[in-house]
Amino acid sequence: MTTIETEKKISPNSPEQIFAFLNDMNNFEKLMPDGKIDKWESTENQCEFTIKGMARIGLKKETTSPPNHIKVSSFGKVPFTFDLDINLKEEADHQTEISIVFKGDINPFMKMMVEKPLTNFFNFLVSKAAEAKL
Repeated sequence: MTTIETEKKISPNSPEQIFAFLNDMNNFEKLMPDGKIDKWESTENQCEFTIKGMARIGLKKETTSPPNHIKVSSFGKVPFTFDLDINLKEEADHQTEISIVFKGDINPFMKMMVEKPLTNFFNFLVSKAAEAKL
């Protein structure tokens, strides 16, 4: 099992605001890097997209614990199965600390190729979520 923990970022939004935004999977498109995503499809509970030059990824919401946690899992023909734990922690002045923990079944050879790009991708998602004006 490979575990990747993102940087922790602070959002000026409350945990309730960030939770409501991230709880709707349609909003995940707003977090994606410009020009790197194709064939986006989403509903409130799941999304699918292709990272240009790579695989198609499916994400579905599994469980929530408002306003502090959302668990998302992979689905479909993904290169490996994984879970994402989105953690929201209230800070002073109604700010929110945001982080993601990735846990995936990646073989050692593939891990060498994907660990750094995945870390960068998840850190990007956390940064975009923290910057969201809600």
